[in-house]
Formats: sequence, structure tokens, C-alpha cells
Amino acid sequence: MSATALEAADQARTLRPSPMWLVLLATALPMFMANLDNLVMTNALPVLHAEFGASVEELQWFMNAYTLAFASTILMAVALGDRFGRRTVFVIGILVFTLSSALAALATDPGQLIAARAAQGFGAAAIMPLSLTLLAGAVPIARRPLAIGIWGGVAGLGVATGPLIGGAVIEGWTWQAIFWLNVPIGVVSVAIALLALPNSFGARLRADVVGLALSGLGLLGLVYGIVQGNDAGWNSPEVLGSLLGGAALLLAFTAWEARAAAPLLPLRLFRDRSFSVANLAGFGFAFGSFGAIFILIQFLQVVHGASPLEAAWQTSPWTLAPMVVAPLAGALAARLGTRTLIVAGLGALAVALFWLSQLLDAGIAYSAYVAPFILAGVGMGLVFAPSATAVLATMAPDDHAKASGTNSMLREVGVALGIAVSTAVFTGAGGALTPVDYTVGAQPAVLVGSAALLASALVALLLPSGRGVVRAAKPAGVASDEPEASAPALPVGIGA
Repeated sequence: MSATALEAADQARTLRPSPMWLVLLATALPMFMANLDNLVMTNALPVLHAEFGASVEELQWFMNAYTLAFASTILMAVALGDRFGRRTVFVIGILVFTLSSALAALATDPGQLIAARAAQGFGAAAIMPLSLTLLAGAVPIARRPLAIGIWGGVAGLGVATGPLIGGAVIEGWTWQAIFWLNVPIGVVSVAIALLALPNSFGARLRADVVGLALSGLGLLGLVYGIVQGNDAGWNSPEVLGSLLGGAALLLAFTAWEARAAAPLLPLRLFRDRSFSVANLAGFGFAFGSFGAIFILIQFLQVVHGASPLEAAWQTSPWTLAPMVVAPLAGALAARLGTRTLIVAGLGALAVALFWLSQLLDAGIAYSAYVAPFILAGVGMGLVFAPSATAVLATMAPDDHAKASGTNSMLREVGVALGIAVSTAVFTGAGGALTPVDYTVGAQPAVLVGSAALLASALVALLLPSGRGVVRAAKPAGVASDEPEASAPALPVGIGA
């Protein structure tokens, strides 16, 4: 469509908004696709090891390239959407994600696949936050809670079914098919977004490019140093330089954000106790949970000989339980308080991972894993919704978008560092991708995840004891004459 045609369509949508089902399809379909790719590759890792001869360090980069790219650019994507048009940046994100999915499917060596996965992460960073903002701005206030509830359910479904869909596709076709599936979905999503969504704008502040560079390179330095530590030596110039350089860049990022006119990450938000503690606990939650998932789902294939689909079904008591528990936890948060639920959830996860670490042996039947998997899923479900409430509970309405974006960013950083550290512990303990040697490294790696979750539960005890009702926020795109009190707060991103 030409620029003139798009402007005319926007004017028509202002007079006669698109039906809610079409707006939901336009925002939820690409968001589901991006959420799916958080975990869709987990069951493909042993297959990629066999086909590419990829090392365990390269396997984790297949995951971390995506999460690091996402984490380092999500706040910038929100700022660019405000400045250049949210639908414009949203559509660009879908196009980047779709093209990089095709490049991932065409990859012939680990380096190409890692680069394509990073590009997917950049695309997802524009899709995930802007999909919710566009939805809130395109749906009438009276129907907005219903629309956001459906959107959240689709987001959770993408995370929960990622391993199952990945396992089914790999077993039925090839690993490349998990990426080729994104191409037609992406093409359709672009067309529907241009048809159904208005191109809203926000505050046109100057982009914090310096902050983006410092944070992105700092995180990359830390993760690279952790990944290379066992191979190159923890006291080698390569590893020490990477770790110290990454830490220095992150310190410089903090100093820059304290004085920047339009900071990527407003440090003033961390003066709020509920926000700071909830984010610290959320970081530990992602660090411990997803590092352990990375190790455990490969254990089922490498040691127990499960196929990709079998491994996905075997872990489904964990991955699907939050779909049932999270809505119940959200409903109970107002009665029991967020602190109680978050501490209980993190504690349950810590116990479940410790329990699983004692079962990592080829001679133990799968039935023994069901109970700790269910406990882990219940624990995860207890954390999701209450942590979103705790992050926003005492934030000013105008800070909700930045607060949600910050929380999503820190949890993605937790995923990347969790996978890096668990792999470093795995290889450092003598673990290898063989049935005999895998258990040697898997047990201490999962124990590290359990310890991180226990520490996060203790941190969560510092949350305020109140029930943490989120003050209403006016979603971007809402006209100024609409009553602010009736607009719902934008929830924190679902998933990692």
C-alpha cells in the first residue's frame, strides 16, 4: 500500500474502528509467533548438535542470541514506536522476524544460525511490547479488559506450546521447518496489521543510542566471558577481558542513564521498593528456571533417548501447568497479596529443581519426574501474574510502559545469563552430550538453578505486604478526553 493509501485507511479507522476480533488477530498472531520462538528450539538442540556438530557452547548461543538481542533493544523499540509510529515499527519488526526466520532455515553452519537468531530477537523486540500498546489503543475502553485477557492467554499459549510444537515439527519434518512456519504467518500478519491497526504515536523523545550501545555490548561481554570460561580458562586474557569489559560497560551505562535527558532505562524507577524487589526476584526467576529447562529437556533426549516430541510431552506437566495456575494466581493476588504468591511460587520452583537434580539418572523411570514437573509448573504459574502486579503496583500511570519494558528486559537478561551459567557449570563439572557423561554435569547445573530460585524467594520476602492493586493507566493511543480511571494497566510481558 502507498503512503497516501495508508493515511486514508488510518482516517477511516478513526471514524469507524476495526472489529475487535480483527484487532486481536492483528496484534496477537505475530506476538504468538515471537513468543513461540522463545522455547521452540529447545527440543531441536540435540538434533542440531548431531547435524552441525555444534558444541554445547554453540547450542546455548542458539538460545542466547535471541534473548540478548531481544533484551537489549526492547526499550529502544518502544521509543522508536513513539517517535515514528507504533504500527510502522511493529510492521518492521514482523518483517525483520520473518526474513530472519527464513535465513535461520537456510543456515548451513552454527555461525549463520546464531546470526539469524539474533536478527529474530531484534524483530521480536519490536513485536512484543508494541502489540499490546496497539491493541489497547484500538479497542474501546469497555471491551479493553476482555481484549487484553485474550491477548495474555495467547501470549502464554505461545510460551507453553513452544516445546510441543517444536518437537512435533522436528519429528514430522526437519528442524528447518520450525523456522519456515514463521514465513507465511509473518506475511499474513503484516497484511492484517496494515488493514486493522491505526498508526498511533507517543512522546517523540530523542533515542538513547548511547545507552543502547553500552547496555547491549556490556551484556554481550558478560555472557561471552561466561560461555568461554571453561574452554579458554577463567583467568585467560580473552575471558577476563570480556568479563571486566562487560562489567565496565554496564557501569558506564548506569552512569549515562543517570544523566541522559531521555534515558533508555529511567533509574528513578528503582527508588520504588516494590518495583526494585519484584524486578530482582523476576531476574532470579528467569535465571534459575530457564537455565534448568535448557539442561533438563536435553537430558530427556540425550540420556533417556526420548525423541524431540516425546521430550516435549514429558515436560508438558511443567510447561502447561502455568496456563491453569497463572489466571487463578492473578485472581487471588488481590486477596492474598503478591508477596505471598511470589514467595510460594519461587519456593516451589526451588524445591522442584532440587528434587529433579536428585533424579537425573538413566536408570530412573520417567514416572518419577511427573510430580516435580507439576510442582515446577505450579510454582511458575504462581509467579507470572503476581509479579506483573508487583512491578506496577506503586508506579505512576505514566511510567507503566517503561516499567513493563524494564521488567521484560531484565527477565530476558536473566534467561540469557541463566543458560550461560548453567552451561558453564555443566561443562566445568565434566558434562558432555553423551548418555554416560551428561548426568555428571546436569546435576550441579540444575542445583545452581534451584539455589538461584531459593535466593529469589528470600529476596521476594522484602516485597511490601499490601495487596498491590495497580493504579489505572491510560494506554497509549487513548484520546485525552477518555476517563483515565477506567483504562486498565498494561501488564508485564508474558513468558521469559
